[in-house]
Formats: sequence, structure tokens, C-alpha cells
Amino acid sequence: MSDASPAAATLAVVMDERTVPAAGPPRGRVDAALRRRANWEQLVKFCVVGASGYAVNLAVYAVLLRGLDLHYLTAAIGSFLVAVTNNYLWNRLWTFSRQRGHLVHQGLRFFVVSTLALGANLLVLHLLVSAGVEEIVAQAIAIVLVTPVNFVGNKLWSFRSRR
Repeated sequence: MSDASPAAATLAVVMDERTVPAAGPPRGRVDAALRRRANWEQLVKFCVVGASGYAVNLAVYAVLLRGLDLHYLTAAIGSFLVAVTNNYLWNRLWTFSRQRGHLVHQGLRFFVVSTLALGANLLVLHLLVSAGVEEIVAQAIAIVLVTPVNFVGNKLWSFRSRR
């Protein structure tokens, strides 16, 4: 049986192909990161913290906008400052608790990422208000739209693992 028949050779190839995963090996860091349960758990925690920050942001925004009659962009900046403080403390203590760095250093990184997210938020907010969307609804939409960028920036830079 040293010479295999063509049918046997074909069967051997099919059997080899069935043992290799159809998708192949991970294609890099992103694939590997998406497969780690801890990353998904952090995303859920980040979203819970974000939901609390979302509520804080909108409540403070409404008070500044309606109660103090501030311009909608000024109110957005004020509500951002309160919400970013809330989010930093909760993310540091809970979401990324295993990745704590120096309080001030990590806080400054978080503030930089959050400020970039604020810039995107203000742009979206302005576009929505200019398009006729009510200001509080526009702020609610803008916050949701910039959250993914905020998470990625904070995960990869502000709270990155020290190696």
C-alpha cells in the first residue's frame, strides 16, 4: 500500500482541510483582542460607567441650559466637566482597576482623550442643533455617537496595561 489511489489521496486532502479551522488563525492584535473575554467585560463596565456619566451629563446640561439659561455649547462644556470627573473616578476604580497608573498621569491622559471626545461631541451637537434637532435630544445623540471613540482611546492609552 505504498501507492495511494487517487480517491484515497483526495480523501486525505479533504480530511486535512476539515481539521484546519475555516477562518484560519487570528490575523493580528485586533482579532486576539476581540476573542478575550476580559475585554468584553471591560466594555460592559465602561458602558455602565458611561451610562451614569450620560445621566449626569444630561442632567447638568439641562440645568445649565434651562435653569441658568446658558448657550447650548457652553452648557455642553460645563456638563462635560462634571461628567468626565464622574467617569474618570468610576473607570479608574472599577472598569480598569487592574490597570491603575499614577493618579495624575492617568487622569491627564483620560482628560486628553475625553477632551478629544468633547470636540467631536460639540461638532455633532452643533450640526444636529443647526439641523433643527432639539438641544437636549441633540446632546443625547451626540454623546452616544462619540462613546466608541472614547472607549478605544481610554482603553488603549489612558488605562493601557503596563508591561
